[in-house]
Amino acid sequence: MLVLFVLPLLGGAALAQPRRFTVDAGSSRFVVHVGKTGVFGFAGHEHEVVAPVHEGSITIDRDHLESSSVELIFEAAALRVTGRGEPADDVPKVQAAMVGAQCLDADRFRTIRFSSKAVKVTSEAGGSVDVLVRGELTIHGVSREVVVPLKIRIDADAISAIGTTSIEQTAFGIQPISIGGVVKVKDELRLEWNLKARPVR
Repeated sequence: MLVLFVLPLLGGAALAQPRRFTVDAGSSRFVVHVGKTGVFGFAGHEHEVVAPVHEGSITIDRDHLESSSVELIFEAAALRVTGRGEPADDVPKVQAAMVGAQCLDADRFRTIRFSSKAVKVTSEAGGSVDVLVRGELTIHGVSREVVVPLKIRIDADAISAIGTTSIEQTAFGIQPISIGGVVKVKDELRLEWNLKARPVR
């Protein structure tokens, strides 16, 4: 997906050869919003999960954008429930359930990976570019195609992109956790992307 970062560069300084970028993990933020449902869904709490970037790389060819590539990797066990908007006592339980065998099964499926396949520019305005990124997302050992809309901007020393998309847990072989059949998390997860990448010097 980070291949999109190259788009604003197309109007800037020439890149005669393919160029490599790395994800700035400290400045990038991936958030998973987990909703609730069920008969007594109001009694549960929504969960916010932060996914730190473990590793990310981009190779970009200005003259042949279709041949550019990106790899984005997360460690499943590193995902953290922030506890925002829910009782502090619930956080350790939610954390354990999330990385445990019922959900991510982080001991067996250690990494979450995204690999971009294609990008389409939809609009350009005010120094930003709107794009649709098609790529392969692998979670829980299952790979599925996802499409992510992003708004891209470039500053003096970084490229940034923001956007949101949604996925369904069951598409990746994960059954939403249920408590007594009346309070459970939604199948749909909302993914919030806020990325920064810097050129390798």
